[in-house]
Amino acid sequence: MELITTTIPEVVILQPRVFNDSRGYFFESYSQRDFNQLLQRDIEFVQDNESRSSRGVMRGLHFQRPPFTQAKLVRCVEGAVLDVAVDIRRGSPTYGRHVAVELTAENHLQFFVPRGFAHGFAVLSETAVFQYKCDNYYAPQADGGISLLDTALDIDWRIDPSAAILSDKDTRHPLLEQFESPFVYGEF
Repeated sequence: MELITTTIPEVVILQPRVFNDSRGYFFESYSQRDFNQLLQRDIEFVQDNESRSSRGVMRGLHFQRPPFTQAKLVRCVEGAVLDVAVDIRRGSPTYGRHVAVELTAENHLQFFVPRGFAHGFAVLSETAVFQYKCDNYYAPQADGGISLLDTALDIDWRIDPSAAILSDKDTRHPLLEQFESPFVYGEF
């Protein structure tokens, strides 16, 4: 597994070593030991989630409020998505900035979204199956979000947001400038 750094140091991309032959391919998608060694800290994932969506679906930008905050390790196992992490840690030198990466079934990339970041994705293929590991259990009372339609975030979703398929909940998230973040830089 290779660690690829991004413009926000805490947000990283993981690229597995894929072994191809005439039968297909094999790769180790996750090793707790190797993951913690690459990130140089201990993270224990406790819940795996999966979603299936069609082209034009946008989900996010979601987070869980403390004390139920979650870090996520995400990947796309069918199709393609544009995955985005937005820094929402008050006092962070990268507050309001984002990292975006295309995750596909073919590139096998994984994206680590730390605590203190809002997360979302847009489906670029006809369908996409998206999987993610979380280091804390889901707590519905701790749901939070910022608007993925906020133009101030300057995210190129690679689909037309005005034609996107959104949940009712995702249309009601506040813009970043209206948002009171529960996260403080350096807490996690």
